[in-house]
Amino acid sequence: MEKRKKAVDAPKAPQIKQEYASLSAGQSIERALDLLECLARTSGWAGISELSHATGQPVGTIHRLLKTLTAREYVVRDSRTRRYALGPAFRRLAGAGLQTPNWTEIATPFLQELVEISGETANLAVLERNRAVYEAQAQPSRLVRMFTALGNRVPLHCTGCGKVLLAYQPDSVVASIVAEEGLPRYTETTITDPGHLQQELEMIRQQGYAIDNGEQEDGVRCIAVPVYGSKGKVVAAISISGPSSRVDSRHIPALLPHLKRISSAISSALATVQETPVVNKVTQETPPPWRPAST
Repeated sequence: MEKRKKAVDAPKAPQIKQEYASLSAGQSIERALDLLECLARTSGWAGISELSHATGQPVGTIHRLLKTLTAREYVVRDSRTRRYALGPAFRRLAGAGLQTPNWTEIATPFLQELVEISGETANLAVLERNRAVYEAQAQPSRLVRMFTALGNRVPLHCTGCGKVLLAYQPDSVVASIVAEEGLPRYTETTITDPGHLQQELEMIRQQGYAIDNGEQEDGVRCIAVPVYGSKGKVVAAISISGPSSRVDSRHIPALLPHLKRISSAISSALATVQETPVVNKVTQETPPPWRPAST
């Protein structure tokens, strides 16, 4: 008797769709990781065309992945230049095992107090790969105000927080950053001479604060002070920024004590989170009240 051949069942349509979906999801994850790794290798911002060339992925795919990564804050987008950089969610994930502070959670309540005192935008930034990166911010309700997206990376030599962070680095680190990044001019008041920058950083260390006098953007003034960690090392900088017409030289003496007091409070909060005693170089005395300038 002839033996019948055993029939082999063909894959069912739902099974094929499920396997295809799994494969597609795996490819998307791999492409997203390639994109994040490419941004990590970039010292600053990158455009879609650059990322497409560097990763070999189509522009449409890059755009779709960036939309998702931006929504989840793994990537940030500069709306003016349409360029991208790594965002706060990526840095929190990368530093999870290193106890990287959650600056948004730690600093935002204190920055909000600065806003209530000054009527201007308050920021916190940290040093990362030759740039100042904004990690926390509080904004006033007034119509004309400064805004910087969290995760935005700005030059060190022409911003208030950037100059503070640079001032407390070793001379060899400062020289290396200047050699790598240069001192590009953004406005008429930008410091572009290394000798001038060195004098500026020395003055910042002596007086304990920095001023950005329209050095990155015309018509904007910023006052910044350092935030100290548990070992007395500068780990961040906070600032008040607003239009030069409101944040003028007359208000600096009144605002500085508040900035230093808030810096001290953030240092104490950071020490509590890290469960270590804080060594701070700024006073915690409450300065006299100050009324913000009218709009």
